[in-house]
Amino acid sequence: MDMSQYLDVFLEESKEHLENLNQKLLQLEKNRNDIGALNEIFRAAHTLKGMSSTMGFEDLADLTHHMENVLSDLKEGKIEVSSDIVDILFKCLDRIQLIVEQIETTGSGIMDNSDLISVLENVKSGSLEVASALEKEIRLPADEEKEAVLTPKEDKSKRFAFNDYDITVLREASSRGMKIYYIRIQVDPGCLMKSVRAFMVFKALEEEGEVIKSIPPAQELEEGKFEEGFEVFVITSADKEKLVQNVNKISEVKIAEIENIEIATVSVSTGEEKMAMQTSAESEMEKKAELGEKGAVSSGDQKKQVHKVRQTVRVDIERLDNLMNLVGELVMHKGRLEQIGANTKLVELNETIEQIDRVTADLQSVVMKVRMVPIEQVFNRFPRMVRDLAKELNKEVDFLMEGKETELDRTVIDEIGDPLVHLLRNAVDHGLEPAEERIKKGKPAVGTVMLRARHEGNNVYIEVEDDGAGIDIEKVKKKAVEKGLITEKEAEKMDKDEAIELLFYPGFSTAKTVTDVSGRGVGLDVVKTKIESLNGEIAVETKPDKGTKFKIKLPLTLAIIQALMVAVRDEIYAIPLSSVDETTMITKNDIKIIQGQEVMMLRGNILPIFRLAELLETPGGASSEDEMYVVVVRKAERQIGLVVDTLIGQQEIVIKSLGKLLSGIPGIAGAIVAGDGNVRLILDVATLF
Repeated sequence: MDMSQYLDVFLEESKEHLENLNQKLLQLEKNRNDIGALNEIFRAAHTLKGMSSTMGFEDLADLTHHMENVLSDLKEGKIEVSSDIVDILFKCLDRIQLIVEQIETTGSGIMDNSDLISVLENVKSGSLEVASALEKEIRLPADEEKEAVLTPKEDKSKRFAFNDYDITVLREASSRGMKIYYIRIQVDPGCLMKSVRAFMVFKALEEEGEVIKSIPPAQELEEGKFEEGFEVFVITSADKEKLVQNVNKISEVKIAEIENIEIATVSVSTGEEKMAMQTSAESEMEKKAELGEKGAVSSGDQKKQVHKVRQTVRVDIERLDNLMNLVGELVMHKGRLEQIGANTKLVELNETIEQIDRVTADLQSVVMKVRMVPIEQVFNRFPRMVRDLAKELNKEVDFLMEGKETELDRTVIDEIGDPLVHLLRNAVDHGLEPAEERIKKGKPAVGTVMLRARHEGNNVYIEVEDDGAGIDIEKVKKKAVEKGLITEKEAEKMDKDEAIELLFYPGFSTAKTVTDVSGRGVGLDVVKTKIESLNGEIAVETKPDKGTKFKIKLPLTLAIIQALMVAVRDEIYAIPLSSVDETTMITKNDIKIIQGQEVMMLRGNILPIFRLAELLETPGGASSEDEMYVVVVRKAERQIGLVVDTLIGQQEIVIKSLGKLLSGIPGIAGAIVAGDGNVRLILDVATLF
């Protein structure tokens, strides 16, 4: 029986069981008498064994079978739960994760697990000391060894998302005696115009045949969104030497690999839309069995176990991105229609525009909600990481999480994981003191790290807080002087906030020695850059011996936002409304000069102001009007005034990337296509100054 059609469902369900195993093992480690957690672990291992055996992945089934034997003895009280046994179970979990990843990438689940099986057999026989000694010798293969040790020869076609139409084309070409080639193109790392080289390669190949698929897709190649090369599938009647000759004539480009592919080995991608009925409620039989194992539970606990059964459809995220792009186009054209309606003043047209406006708003709202996923997906991987890091550093850490149900756009979710990993590692390594030092200060020996998320308006706030030693401002200044980032005179003049900003300088690190955890100079500058690329902000609060809090502010979504449209000389710009605090009007007499900086008074406070036309070097004549508009924007904790000529009004805008060639320009977040068809730039307040 062909089981490949069920592979996607197997992989999805395996990942869910692995996540459950991770959470319940952490729970069991905290409370070794938690029978409920032990039952969940046993059930997950049992299900994984059955699934992998059915799919024919015998190595995975064998490992989970031996795990199940040990867990059965733990349930029956034959073996006591200890930290050593939990460590061994975590090692098994990591190995299962590795096998599932291998199945996903190569389709093969073959792996030698005799080392772990030997450990589990020793645990079952009561030889825990022998098992612990063996477990400490087990190491997961290093990343660079995975390719050679674990991965069999890869079927190149599996990486290409072939659909039924593609397969039909390939079969038709094969029946006519044409050849199918997989080609990997290498582009010189110093090449300045990679997109042009990609175009030339396509042109050279299409002289002899047809390129039917590429990785990355053709659109990304046109935009230069690839590193040192790309891969293509080509149908041709020409021989291999002719193709190599044509491509290698192009400067800064060469064929790194070319392979003749047999049509019989190419299969339809399993990455098509999957439908699955998911329910978080267990069947009545399982509930009764669980109640029998746990004994009586309170009515409150019973209520918690009852969940509403929902039907869900699993959809490729790329389809949602395409849907969001189409809705974005609709919003853009809606703006154009509104402008035409305002100019023509046709009653019937305006009535239709109002209807379209309502439908578009509803459609946009639905698409946004579909793209929203709980931040729990990111948070769930951190308890294990913090636990392992605390053990490595010999620290006791109580890790707490709040607001896991907070929802964020999928795009933001995918990007925020790495910055949070860095901040949490910093909190455990740099923030929390060793237990002896904490006791001397009158603190509990166990340190606390808190990760919380919450909604506030159109933003999500994520905080990483520890109750450690806090940031030593003088030490930071001294280290910055040593590294040549600032002079001693500059250090003396710096206040606390300015000194904390030094933490975000590239290459800055206060670690005395280089370890696996810190000290390599890849620090908070990477975190800040990533968060700012998501149109977010990061701020730091710290108190000596009380702890440190990193506060991240992120937009709910990156696709469609509200913006304030302003006119500056001959240009119109969009300022994201999330950065705008208020607008006001002043005259030239209201502007004062303090230390060469233009300022104004705003409700008793001094507000520095900048003329946007000068900041952006906008072409056109300066306004001669005595009155001028000021947009008060917020950059982290500071307010700044931007002087503009005219306030046009609030507008819903669809953010468009400027492409790789124009990426990273300070002060510019992207562009929009306005209702009149013109391109308008979106200002990025965080990098404007």
